[in-house]
Order: sequence, then structure tokens, then C-alpha cells
Amino acid sequence: MIYHMNESGHIQENGAVLSGTGSCTYAAIDIGSNAVRLLIKQVRELDGAPHFSKVLMLRVPLRLGFDVFADGMISEKKEKDLIRLMKCYKHLMKIYRVSDYRACATSAMRDASNGGRIIKAVEKASGIRIEIIDGQEEARMIYNNHIEYLKGNKGNFMYVDVGGGSTEINLLADGELVCSRSYNIGTVRMLNGAVSVSEWERIGRDMKEMASFYPDINIIGTGGNINKLCRLMKGRERTAKRMSVSSLRELHGKLKSMDVEQRKAEYDLKDDRADVIVPAGDIFLFIADALSAGYIYVPVMGLADGIIDWLYSRNKESLK
Repeated sequence: MIYHMNESGHIQENGAVLSGTGSCTYAAIDIGSNAVRLLIKQVRELDGAPHFSKVLMLRVPLRLGFDVFADGMISEKKEKDLIRLMKCYKHLMKIYRVSDYRACATSAMRDASNGGRIIKAVEKASGIRIEIIDGQEEARMIYNNHIEYLKGNKGNFMYVDVGGGSTEINLLADGELVCSRSYNIGTVRMLNGAVSVSEWERIGRDMKEMASFYPDINIIGTGGNINKLCRLMKGRERTAKRMSVSSLRELHGKLKSMDVEQRKAEYDLKDDRADVIVPAGDIFLFIADALSAGYIYVPVMGLADGIIDWLYSRNKESLK
């Protein structure tokens, strides 16, 4: 479902995109377990191909997953904060003349016992309609955003998106999607001790099985933590968009030996990154070991980018 924002700022269902301008402005709201992001991009058709330019990117660490994975529900305080944030995002979308948007909630909202009620409260207060998407749809949207990244490339690649509440994977062989899967293993979930042994066993078993059929798999990593880990690499340990698993292991070992305050001081990390970056490394290294992968490619794109692509695909006729 697409929601159109008219000039008065009201949300209309299935509204037509502004036409005749040769461009559209889309917004994606990604409500994750650790942070809530607003991404606004302008899309122009040039020589028959879309060109995306980032207009605004905001990230607010509401950390909904810390409530959900500990208590099974979102607290009243964080519900109020989410409503305030959605009101703010709505006004920003008006300022930037957004024509269409999509707001997606992932693992924390999926697991919250009061998630459905909170979504209704948000819509009533802000006019923002939130969709709870399942892990399979989340994985597909992330994969679809990276089709161009591997266009024409041969070989086997595993897209791995590590979030606060879940990990989404997409296996590609010679540019063709083989499978998409989702696991209830995420950084915030791990910090709360809420990942079951059986889920670790499931992902390990699946990765080894895939590696037996599709050898020499390398990883394409997405999510804020792998982006940060890549930026922390220095010198020969990192190329523009690639780092070796061995160099990640070395950096992860240093980070894991420190407490949160030491990580913040040594690596200039924010509070909401300094704690989750270690379990993120645990997840990436676990998958890399199961796949016997040598490298991780980091294209610096995620779910919000995938939502923008989804909006463009649904509305591209209006740009012609």
C-alpha cells in the first residue's frame, strides 16, 4: 500500500504521484529494534534510467528492542517518544514536499505484544500509517535494493543484514536469487539474552548446507554496524568497499576486550553503537565461519534504501 501526502499535509491512500515534473521525492521510515530512520530521496529519470539523490537522512536511537526483548512489550515512555518522532517526521516530509512514503516496522514491533495498538495510536496522533513487515519481506526488500550492485557479476554471494532484532540473508548465485531467510538473531536481542540456542543452530546448519551446494561464497554486509566496522578499518586492512574476514576478526577481538566506555573513548563511538557493535561482529563472524567466506563487501545500503526503490518501482510511470 502506498500513502500520498497532499499539499495540506494529510495522508491519502493510493494517491497519485505529482506528475509532469520529471522527478519525485520519496520517503522511507525504517522502525528498527535499535533506531528509527527517515530517508528522503529525489528520483529523476535521465536517459531512461533512474538517478537517486539523497535529500535527508535522520537516525534516532529509540531502542525499542530493549523493551520488547526483555519485557515482551514497548513501554509507555517509548510509545510516547515514537509518536513524537512520527509527528516530527511527518512535518519534515511536508517541508521536503514528499509525494509518497512508506513506513515499515521490523523485528521489535513484530514481537511486541502491544505493537498493533501502538501502530493505531501513532496513526491517530500523526497520520503516519506503519506496516509491520515480516522477515522474508524485509530480506527481499534489502536484496532488491542491491540488484544493480551485482549486475553481471559471476560467483556466489550472501547478502547479510544484521539488525537489532533479526538477521536477514539472501543467497545469490551468478546474480540470481536462490533463497531469502530471516533469523531471530540480532544485536539488541543478544544483549538481552533473548536468542535461543536452537536459532543459532538453525542459522549455522542453513549456512553450512548452502555452502556445500554453492562453494566460495563471499558476504555482502548491510546495516549500521558493518558500515561502522568497515570505516574503523585502516590502511591495507580495507579497500573502498571490501574488508577481509581476518581483519574483521582482529578488530572485533580488540572491541570485545573493552567495555562500552573504553570503546567509546578509543573508537569515538556513540552510546547506541558502542554496545551493539560487538554482537554484530559476533553474528557476521559466525556466518563467515560457517560459509568459509574470505571477504565482506560493504555497499552502505539498507532497508530504507530498499523502501525507496520499492516506491520508485510502483510509481515510475509518473516520471515518464
